[in-house]
Amino acid sequence: MIAVKDFPIVCVGGSAGGLDAYIRLLQNLPGDMGVAIVIVNHITSVPTLLHEVLPRFSAMPVELITEKLSITPNRVFIIPSDRDLHVKDGVFHLLPISKPRGWPDVITVFLRSLADCWDGKLIAVIVSGYDGDGAPALCGIKAVGGITIAQRLDTAKQPDMPESAINSGCIDFILSPEEIAACIVRLAPIMTHKHRNSGD
Repeated sequence: MIAVKDFPIVCVGGSAGGLDAYIRLLQNLPGDMGVAIVIVNHITSVPTLLHEVLPRFSAMPVELITEKLSITPNRVFIIPSDRDLHVKDGVFHLLPISKPRGWPDVITVFLRSLADCWDGKLIAVIVSGYDGDGAPALCGIKAVGGITIAQRLDTAKQPDMPESAINSGCIDFILSPEEIAACIVRLAPIMTHKHRNSGD
């Protein structure tokens, strides 16, 4: 039986202009890194089409998240619209969105769930988008040993979200999407190796 939480999760949070960042990121990631990529799109009012658009740019299978879907490595997972996303015991859980009015905070909600339930083998990435979703959870990601990355503002179609992330004071790297991909490729085996030798 595969142990729960024995590989890193990369959460990529974005919104307006995020599609450009997602494509540029996925185009530069191999299919066998041993990590799970979770794309949490902050635009929640209309059904997402990301699971239909992104497979042509990804070396990994792309899947729309459903309730109690098992989290597995070497796969890209997409949050459905109008749901908060949580993790527990190695599976995804979908709940009614907790902030139905105003700017949603689905990225923040998911990152906080990861910090509570995934033992620190985490990479949080904030890319192009409006508002500051995700930023309030970044210090918590770092507190459990995770790595935080913001998209470089001059490469983002809408810099509000990565700028809010940077202003949190809890960002480790500020990079273009292509550089983010290279950073993930470099960090993933180190994080996995550290975990496997930790005796956890």
